[in-house]
Amino acid sequence: MFQKITLLVLLVAVVSCQKKESVEKDKIKIADWLIGNWENTSPDGVLTENWIKLNDSTFSAASYFIKGKDTLHLENIILAQKGETLTYFATVKGQNDDKPVAFPSTSESDKQLVFENPKHDYPQKITYTKGANNTLTAEISGNLQGKVSSEKFVMTKK
Repeated sequence: MFQKITLLVLLVAVVSCQKKESVEKDKIKIADWLIGNWENTSPDGVLTENWIKLNDSTFSAASYFIKGKDTLHLENIILAQKGETLTYFATVKGQNDDKPVAFPSTSESDKQLVFENPKHDYPQKITYTKGANNTLTAEISGNLQGKVSSEKFVMTKK
């Protein structure tokens, strides 16, 4: 009898762990639309974000802004799912001792992802919105030197 109970408990534990792992990996799938090469060309320069899937719980992106031959902004991004939370990790060269800043998700849907870190200097909020005709809008917002500020970047999939 003891062996049957032990076996049953072990079986339940294994099944529940497999289910939890499946749920963990399912949440990032909602962001699959980010995968690809995105670009915004303006008179100020070219903004590019290249998103790839590293594994079933992690995406990676390189975001850079080039004006002429100069790279004015370089950012490495990791979108990772740990447990039930998607987190956007931004590492900007020359900022925060080149260490990533975490922005946990506050809202996810098949058309929009919102990440927030109220303790970060700027931005405090990062939003990605899937648009029509292979477009994507990235928006950063928050308080910048005591004033509400936001910037939108509409990119097209290449």
